[in-house]
Amino acid sequence: MSIFSMEGNRLVFRYDAEKLWIEPWGVNSLRIRSTKMAEMPVENWALSEPVKECKADIVITDKQASITNGKIKATISNYGRMTLYNQKDEVLLDEYIRNRLDLKADYCSALEIEAREFRPILGGDYELSLRFVSNPNERIYGMGQYQQPYLNLKGVDLELAHRNSQASVPFAVSSLGYGFLWNNPAVGRVTFGKNITTWHAVSTKILDYWITAGDTPAEIEEAYADVTGKVPMMPEYGLGFWQCKLRYQTQEELLSVAREYKKRNLPIDVIVIDYFHWPTQGEWKFDLTYWPDPDAMIAELKEMGIELMVSIWPTVDYRSENFQEMKENGYLIRTDRGFRIGMDYQGNTIHYDATNPDARKYVWDKAKKNYYDKGIKVFWLDEAEPEYSVYDFDNYRYHLGPNVQIGNIYPAMYAKTFFDGMKQEGQEDIVNLLRCAWAGSQKYGALVWSGDIHSSFFSMRNQVAAGLNMGMAGIPWFTTDIGGFHGGNPDDPEFRELLVRWFEYGTFCPVMRLHGERQPMKPQYGTTGGATCLSGADNEVWSFGEEAYEICKTYLQIRENMRSYTRTLMEEAHKKGTPVMKTLFYQFPEDEKAWEVEDEFCFGSDILVAPVLYENMRSRDVYLPVGTRWVNVWTEEVLDGGQTISVEAPISKIPLFKREGSKVKIL
Repeated sequence: MSIFSMEGNRLVFRYDAEKLWIEPWGVNSLRIRSTKMAEMPVENWALSEPVKECKADIVITDKQASITNGKIKATISNYGRMTLYNQKDEVLLDEYIRNRLDLKADYCSALEIEAREFRPILGGDYELSLRFVSNPNERIYGMGQYQQPYLNLKGVDLELAHRNSQASVPFAVSSLGYGFLWNNPAVGRVTFGKNITTWHAVSTKILDYWITAGDTPAEIEEAYADVTGKVPMMPEYGLGFWQCKLRYQTQEELLSVAREYKKRNLPIDVIVIDYFHWPTQGEWKFDLTYWPDPDAMIAELKEMGIELMVSIWPTVDYRSENFQEMKENGYLIRTDRGFRIGMDYQGNTIHYDATNPDARKYVWDKAKKNYYDKGIKVFWLDEAEPEYSVYDFDNYRYHLGPNVQIGNIYPAMYAKTFFDGMKQEGQEDIVNLLRCAWAGSQKYGALVWSGDIHSSFFSMRNQVAAGLNMGMAGIPWFTTDIGGFHGGNPDDPEFRELLVRWFEYGTFCPVMRLHGERQPMKPQYGTTGGATCLSGADNEVWSFGEEAYEICKTYLQIRENMRSYTRTLMEEAHKKGTPVMKTLFYQFPEDEKAWEVEDEFCFGSDILVAPVLYENMRSRDVYLPVGTRWVNVWTEEVLDGGQTISVEAPISKIPLFKREGSKVKIL
C-alpha cells in the first residue's frame, strides 16, 4: 500500500500511526491536518465559514507527492518532510526535520528531531510540537495582543493562552507572502526563533493549520477573513465617543454625567455602566437599590441620543440566586482539583461555561429579560479570557474538554452567547466590547480592548503595537482605555500629559473610548450589593484641568468630523476584513522602509497618524511613505513621500497627515 493517496480533492499521507491530510480551503489556501488518533477529529474551530470550492492539482510519484491550489503548493517526501511554496516556487515554509531516514537529504542528521512531533501523554492524548526552518530575515505580524512593544514578532516567544490584557489570536502574516493560522484552541506557545519556528500545544488530538499565499498583506488578510468570518457593520453609535469610568455607582450619577455632556454640547455616542451594578455576580440584572428605574434612565438617555452599554461578567457567585440551578444543569466551568472557584474577587465565584450551548442560552435569556428588552443594545462582555485568580490552565475543564485542549476558544464563545441572542432578536449591526478574542471572534461582533493596563507612556507604547497586531490577526475592531486603566490622578500634571497624548491617539483608534480606575478612590456608597467595589476618581473630559479639557474638545470634534470617513472604514472591514488601523506596510507594501516603521499607522487609507509616545516630547521624526504626497493637517504644508521629517508636536497637536487630494474632513 502506498503511503500517498488521493481522496477526492485531498492529498493523504500515511506512515505508521500518522494520518496527514492536505486539501484546498479557499482560494490560494491549504488546510493541513495530522493525527495519530483512530479517526481524524472533525472540528473546524476557527475555519467555520463556507469556502469557495477550488480544484486541486495533485501529483503522486514514487518519492514524493504535491498538491497545488492557485498560488500555493505543498510537497511531501516519502519520508514525511513537507515544504510549502508560492506560485514562483519560492519557499514559504519548510519543515524542520533532522533524522537519518534519507541519507542523501540535506537534513540528514543524528539529532533525531521530528517536524510533527506527537509526544504521548500517559493514558491520554498528545503534547504537540510543529517545527519549521526559520528565515532570519522574515518579518511576522499579527497573533493578537501581548503587552510588549514589538510590532515585528520575529524573535519573540508568545504564550498561546489568554490572560487579562493578553489575547492569543494565532494568525500570523509573514513578509514572505503567506498567512498562517494555528487552528488549535489548546494552550501552548509559539517561538519565532532565528533558527527554528516552533508551535506547541500542551494537550491535543490533532495538528491543524491553515496557510494562504498572497502577493500583498491585504490579499492575505482578506483570504483569512473569507474562511474565518468578517465583522458585522459597525452601528452608528460605534463611530463616535464612548464615555466610561470605574465606576458610576448610581443611576443619578450616570445621568448627571450624560446631561453635563449635553449641556456642554460635547459629542457623545455611548455611556457605560461598569461592573457591580448587580446585586450579586451571576444575576445579570440591575440592583434596584442604586438603579431604581432603569426604564426611565434608558429612555432619558435615548432622548439625548446616547446609547447605554452595561457590563456583563461571566462569573457566578456561590450566593447568586442562579448558582444552584446552573450547577445542577452543568452550566459552570469545573475544576479537576481543589475547590471549584475560578475567581475570589468580591466573592467566591466560578464562570459560566460558554462552550456549552445550553449555558449560552441560559445566560442570554437572563440578559435579554433584564437588559435587552429594556432597550440596551450593546454589552461590555468583561472578564472574557476568562480571568482566573490563579492561571492554572490545567485545572479547569469545560463542556468541550479540558482547558489545556480547548480553552482558548472561550472568548469567542462568550461573544457568540450575546451575538446569537441579539441576532435572533433581529438586530443586524452588532458590536459588543470584550477584553479578549480568539481566531474568528470578529464574526461575533467583538470589539476588543487591551485590558487592565498601566497608566504610563511605557504602557501606551505597548498598546500601539497591540492594536496594529490585532488588526493583522484579523480583528479589525480594537480600542484601549484612554489614559490607561491602573492609576492616574486627574490632578497630577504628569498624568494630564499622558491623558492628552492618549486621547489624541485614541481619536484614531477604531473606537474612541475613555475609561480607567482613577486615583484616589471615592468613599464607599451604600452597604449592600456591589457597594464594596469602590469608584475611582472622576474620569470625564473636564476632569483633568482646563488645558486638557480644551484639547479633548478639539479631538472630540475631530472624531465627529471624521464620522462619514470612519463609516467607510467600517464598511471596508465588514465587506473585506480590512483593519481599520493599518500598519504602514499594509497600505504601502512596495515601500521597504514602511516595513520597518513601528510607531506610526494609517487610519484607513487616507490618514497617517504618528502618536507621541514619550513624556515631554514636543517633536518627533515621521516617515512619509512612498507613493503619494502628504499634507500636514495642522500646517497644510505639502510634502513628498519617501522621506523622514522632523515634525513639531506641541501638547495639543498629534503629528497628522493626509494624502494629497483626500477629501476627508479632519479639522
